[in-house]
Amino acid sequence: MKKTRIISTDDILLTLCNSVTKVLGAATSSEVKYSAMVQKIHKTCLKPDIGCFVLFDGGFSGLVLMNFTAQAALEIYQTYMKNMGISESELATQHTSDEVANVMGELMNQSIGDFTGKIGQELQTSITQNQPKMLAINKQVHISVDTNLDRPQARRVTFVTARNNIFYLELAMDKTEFIQIAEMDEQGDTDPDSIIEEANRQADKPVAQVVDQDLFDELGL
Repeated sequence: MKKTRIISTDDILLTLCNSVTKVLGAATSSEVKYSAMVQKIHKTCLKPDIGCFVLFDGGFSGLVLMNFTAQAALEIYQTYMKNMGISESELATQHTSDEVANVMGELMNQSIGDFTGKIGQELQTSITQNQPKMLAINKQVHISVDTNLDRPQARRVTFVTARNNIFYLELAMDKTEFIQIAEMDEQGDTDPDSIIEEANRQADKPVAQVVDQDLFDELGL
């Protein structure tokens, strides 16, 4: 008899953590780790020094918050920009800079995009997200999901950068289980290079060149 496969809220959180470490690790060419211990919390909130939140909806609804210390945000921003060929003299040195907020917001957008793509494929459902915007704040701000959750759950996970700077991820969503009742077709991960190659073959308008460059920028190429 085939064993029933069940995917819980914590399995979804694990996928999210892996997406964050994958994207930030690739952006900084360094190791970003998360704690194996997850904290149960009752409220989600933005905290100093800089953070963002993302709402997602579709197959299930939820909220993701990222809270960075100033040191963690600057480390990730500066390392990423140096990897892109930007000289150190041109980099922002304050976490309150608009450039830091824009870059960190884009990295969070890529992280959540990777997560929604993976979880949508694994659960065979569709999830949409809003565009995250990084905010530099000096006091705590409570954020809640703009929908009614029957059995809300919230989790906080601690992350550590290569230089031992700390940042936190918070996830709030309904307590849920996805239960596999039939065989699913195996689907491999999407290859970004193949997508870009196909776009180049089909591009026949000048605007396509801009789109291709945007894809390269997002992928850090």
